[in-house]
Amino acid sequence: MAELHTPRSLIVTLYGAYGRSPGNAPLPVAELIRLLDAVGVDAPSVRSSVSRLKRRELLVPARTAGGAAGYALSADARQLLDDGDRRIYRHPAPRLADGWVLVVFSVPEAERHKRHLLRSRLSRLGFGTVAPGVWIAPAALYEETRHTLERLELAPYVELFRGEHLGFAVTRESVARWWDLDAVARLHMDFLQRHEPVLRAWEERSREDAAPDPREAYRDYLPALDSWRRLPYADPGLPDELLPKDWPGGRSAEVFGLLHERLRDAGERFVRQ
Repeated sequence: MAELHTPRSLIVTLYGAYGRSPGNAPLPVAELIRLLDAVGVDAPSVRSSVSRLKRRELLVPARTAGGAAGYALSADARQLLDDGDRRIYRHPAPRLADGWVLVVFSVPEAERHKRHLLRSRLSRLGFGTVAPGVWIAPAALYEETRHTLERLELAPYVELFRGEHLGFAVTRESVARWWDLDAVARLHMDFLQRHEPVLRAWEERSREDAAPDPREAYRDYLPALDSWRRLPYADPGLPDELLPKDWPGGRSAEVFGLLHERLRDAGERFVRQ
């Protein structure tokens, strides 16, 4: 997993959590600095990270209703975050009966840089590798995969299929070859090590009937979301019957869900001050 809680990652997480108003109103630069300072990011780091996100065309400069300088999400960034919501806050348990989405691609040698981009992006979307040029994921990832390939102009090299696994190996055994499940399990354990103690501390406070302090709630929620939002891309969300015994993904999802329920809205009060 990439380094956690970089300024650039926290800015993206902030926009995903609190920066998507119906009219895509920009966040003032001064507010970005205030909100990132609360999680330990200094002003120069905020400005340099915003500049990089602007160069990547994820943020666009805009003026607030009051005339202050700020940044809003680009259309592509908003689509990325909307797609991400289905991963980050997913609720229905995946079912084996839902089947799979297959990506089969062929890229000419003269454009091999696009082959590398395609493999890299499929991996980041959570696909496993069946064979060279053949990648697989649960069918629920189809819409996001389509959006991503179209946005990156990779669709001409790709064929997409829905299907089911018919053999010859048992599906549970095949899944263990298509994905590095040990590595994914370690990511879940890392998340639990970082954020389960935070949840326990908030649960202890609730026994004392203490309402969450908005700044403290925000300070704990934003890093938890920043950690969690990467995990559903490493873990494609396989049905339980295909996973090893004592899989930690269920507990890490539960911990994040409880932190989200307890802290998200309280943190928004700090953001809107």
